[in-house]
Amino acid sequence: MADQAKIYLLDLNPASDLGTTLQGILVPSLDSGILFRHESIEVCEPAFGGSKLTRIIAHFKPDVLFLVLSPSHLKQTGTLFQSTSRELSEFSTIIVVEECNPDEMFALLKLGASDFITPPLKAINILPRLWRLVEQTRRSETLTRTLKEKLGLRQLVGESPAFLAETKKIPIMAKCDANILLSGETGTGKELCARAIHYLSPRASKPFLPVNCGAIPAELIENELFGHVRGAFTGASVSQTGLIHEALGGTLFLDEIDCLSLSAQAKLLRFLQEKEYRQLGSTKMCQADVRVIVATNLDLEEAVREGKFRQDLYYRLNIVPLMLPPLRERREDIPLLAHHFLEKHAFEFNKQVTGFASDAMRMLVLYKWPGNVRELEYVVERAVLFSEQAVIGGTDIFLPHPKATTGQESLKEAKAKVIAQFERTYIQELLLAYQGNITKAAQAAQKNRRAFWQLIRKHRIDVQSFKPGQ
Repeated sequence: MADQAKIYLLDLNPASDLGTTLQGILVPSLDSGILFRHESIEVCEPAFGGSKLTRIIAHFKPDVLFLVLSPSHLKQTGTLFQSTSRELSEFSTIIVVEECNPDEMFALLKLGASDFITPPLKAINILPRLWRLVEQTRRSETLTRTLKEKLGLRQLVGESPAFLAETKKIPIMAKCDANILLSGETGTGKELCARAIHYLSPRASKPFLPVNCGAIPAELIENELFGHVRGAFTGASVSQTGLIHEALGGTLFLDEIDCLSLSAQAKLLRFLQEKEYRQLGSTKMCQADVRVIVATNLDLEEAVREGKFRQDLYYRLNIVPLMLPPLRERREDIPLLAHHFLEKHAFEFNKQVTGFASDAMRMLVLYKWPGNVRELEYVVERAVLFSEQAVIGGTDIFLPHPKATTGQESLKEAKAKVIAQFERTYIQELLLAYQGNITKAAQAAQKNRRAFWQLIRKHRIDVQSFKPGQ
């Protein structure tokens, strides 16, 4: 029947049990309106020549292809996708692998894969993705996709290389359902990025629920996330569904994830792994199809070393990382952002303000912006509100710390700071890579051991903290 949806499972790694497990999940869940085919190809066959897969596509024309790969296949996927690019563009492809690092994952998505999944393979994690992709593949979404792009990306203003290097990942991230860790200082726009990912994803029609973990008392966070049943604790006269339940089918954005207690971290980890949770006071497990995006303004790796954040949760969250640069590292975007906020608030306040005088813009560009983009918006908003002229002048710009500008530093001083920061970061990364072994780290830096040790002392780096067990 022409109206039947078609799903094809091609197992290029039959030595593993991924294909068998996946078939066991899919077959019982498919109704009579779904055609399903499963085929395994031995590794020794020329599976990556593309011709065999092209013939299958020509005859079966699936709506969704599950492609099971081995770790060695990941290095050859470029050949496969390039040789079958026309056919692969006509349907959705889900890559199934034992494990996949972020670079490999991005390469797969850029080449045309729609999503990827890794063990443990769970029905609650796989089936919702499948149904969304089937629906998406079988109807024209050109207009919908255009609207989503405008809705999701229009708030992300900037043209600097540092900013674009990160934000260009967003459409790719939106295609898959993997967990995402957004890092960056306060005010850099992490929630805007999370919203863009949601509105560009197949979950766009479902809720986007932002939660500031730092604003919820530690003793209440589990109740807020998972909910409770009646009588779970004193005062629980009625049952309450948690935020996870409210975000069903959509995206749960957990900001300041580092504020979660270790107990709450353990329960969140279980939910991420199994897609199931238990309400407080209940013995019944609940399942929920929710994508989780988290954000932090701290170094979670440092928090892991200090025992403040679970290592297993960090690895589970950091599948797809995105680091937003602070505003001081993308100064070329300040004029663009300032005019963006000026237009926004001039319309909001019905003010006839059209631009900035040169002295006002100079103040904005030279300021260090400890509060980043958010602080810039507040400053421009205040200037628009109180300005009595069509052009905002320097006297209209109020900065909390007006002396904190780069213009007060000489080129030599600014250069010395950048070099010092680079040296410290470079040395720390080497010590981390070689587990505190100074000799090996010095060899990698192509410096003699004594000179390398002098740099360590210069930057007051604690070598012991990089050794195993510390």
